[in-house]
Amino acid sequence: MSSQQKPAPDTAEADAPAEPRPRRLTYAAALAAVEGVALLAGGLWVLVLGLTGDPDDRQQAVTLGITLAVLALLPLLAARGLLLRRGWSRGPAVITQVMALPVAYNLLHADNMAIPVGIVLAVVAVTALVLLVNGETTRALGIKGPGRAE
Repeated sequence: MSSQQKPAPDTAEADAPAEPRPRRLTYAAALAAVEGVALLAGGLWVLVLGLTGDPDDRQQAVTLGITLAVLALLPLLAARGLLLRRGWSRGPAVITQVMALPVAYNLLHADNMAIPVGIVLAVVAVTALVLLVNGETTRALGIKGPGRAE
């Protein structure tokens, strides 16, 4: 291949968008990543306590820890996809926020220190949803509305 030839269309340069990533998209990706890291940390914490501590039901603690760690993959993959401007990533990111809202609601009805966590989770989920359905974000991801297919 001579130095005059252009790279093949399947290279990363061909995938790079011409315009900069909108800040709203970056913020949505950051919020999804924070949720993913929080889920992973919580899952690992429950798993370690289940294995090393004295839980009421060790099997249930280990299962919950593994489940939370696996669930962390959804927002983490969505965050990566959003940063790379992949259209598929908005779906998992929205699903993560919709799943977070009932959790936040339950935390808000607790009688302990879970209430501030519920407030933060609700604010993060609603903010991320607003960012994800924003027109600028939708256009940056190449998502077309109904009747706008080319």
